[in-house]
Amino acid sequence: MHVTVLGATGGIGRSVVEELAARGHAVTAASRSVAQVAWPSGVRPITTDLTDPDQARTATQDAEVVVMAAQVPYAGWARELEPLFDASVDAAAAAGARLVLADNLYAYGSPGTPISEATPETATSRKGRLRARLGRRVLDAHEQGRVRATIGRFSDYYGPAGGNSLVDQLMIRPAVAGRTARTFIDAAQPHTFHYLPDAARGFATLVEQPEADGRVWILPAAPAVTQRDLLSLLAQALGRRPKVGHVSPRLLWTLGLVNTQLREAREVVPQFDRPYRIDASAFEATFGPIELTPHADAVAASVAAALGGTAEPA
Repeated sequence: MHVTVLGATGGIGRSVVEELAARGHAVTAASRSVAQVAWPSGVRPITTDLTDPDQARTATQDAEVVVMAAQVPYAGWARELEPLFDASVDAAAAAGARLVLADNLYAYGSPGTPISEATPETATSRKGRLRARLGRRVLDAHEQGRVRATIGRFSDYYGPAGGNSLVDQLMIRPAVAGRTARTFIDAAQPHTFHYLPDAARGFATLVEQPEADGRVWILPAAPAVTQRDLLSLLAQALGRRPKVGHVSPRLLWTLGLVNTQLREAREVVPQFDRPYRIDASAFEATFGPIELTPHADAVAASVAAALGGTAEPA
């Protein structure tokens, strides 16, 4: 099967490329910065500006499936996400390809109960309402017969390719560098964190299963843990306890006065001040279980990647 991954150099995009290549698929990796990555054998990189619809169509012209995994910083969501989503739908439609959208859980808000596909999309934040609207646009395109599409949704992630994620930026990479690892909002709340290679296995399943089309799927993940749990696993992987700090709501508000990304992050506080778990039973009942990595192993692999791929932590 020939699959084009749009946004191939982002955390989930790169992980999906690697998983699909390992499964023997012909993969085109499309992104602005593909030349900076050492891709697995058989992957065809193509430099692509997804804001240019013609370039998006060129990258996907031979694809049987298009994975839309492109992400943008919080500050760019309002003006950049909708054109990217529309370009991916148009490109997949022009190629006669299926579309698999990599999405997050923001559309559901923070219900305090496990999030499943049946959870109402009642987000009140700007980001949540935007994600809900864009997801509906993709499924509307499917229902209208423009393109066969499915959506996979996953929670906050981390992993070897996850340098822009909250866990990597606040905890793993600072700790590896000998700086302070910081928890976010409430370190004692159970939270679903997706390990990127696990999420990639979920998306690869949606790529390979046409019966996934026409609906949303919550992707499986290892059991929810607290940020305190992750700190303990981080200390084990490092062989030392890192310095620990905390980003409280008050500190986040203050830092947001001078930092645009942190100012935008204020909207996600309700995802971290209460339990935030998923229910992926529908996916597992339909497609069967996928391999899930225990957090201890996932954190150790993430630390090794941050150390430059060394087998043993310093």
